[in-house]
Amino acid sequence: MDYPGNLFVVAAPSGAGKSSLVKALMELDARVQPAVSHTTRAPRGQEKHGREYFFISAEEFDGMVLRDSFLEWAHVHGQRYGTSRQTIEERVTHGADVILEIDFQGAINIKRIFSNAVLIFILPPSWEELRSRLERRGEDSAEVIELRLKNAAIEMAQAREFDFVIINELFERAVFDLKTIVHAQRLKFAAQRRARAETFKALHIA
Repeated sequence: MDYPGNLFVVAAPSGAGKSSLVKALMELDARVQPAVSHTTRAPRGQEKHGREYFFISAEEFDGMVLRDSFLEWAHVHGQRYGTSRQTIEERVTHGADVILEIDFQGAINIKRIFSNAVLIFILPPSWEELRSRLERRGEDSAEVIELRLKNAAIEMAQAREFDFVIINELFERAVFDLKTIVHAQRLKFAAQRRARAETFKALHIA
């Protein structure tokens, strides 16, 4: 189905800076709205239910899976994450530009359902920097950090499946790159025709 809004899907290995980049983009571009996913993991730091994620129990998650409520869902680092189909469809149907942070499996699944979705992968500049960022967060044990690095190798191998790749070496440059992708997508013929249907019709452009 062709929607008037744009759907941007951002994936990255843990520690690459995905969440910080998306947050910075939304501060610069008020037209971009976050898509809040559901997860079975516990909140971290200052995270709040309904803002960063909908934090739900495993039993609640199972119920949503049985009701086919998720656009996609996956196991990530021992927890489950899912994207509400209804939430995404409602927003893009009304012309909103929605940005979604998920793992690479979910991103690829969403592309199969929303053919107009723009997939963006965030890479770290090096393995050493990725390890350093994970350690500086101070949220995970050494064992969990090693697991995240092991998973990162699998995740980064899927970058070829994405439409755009940003290397987050200098944060300001990476934010600029992300903002450029969003703006360029809005100017594509198909996106403009969806967003400005009346203008195209008045100009007799099919």
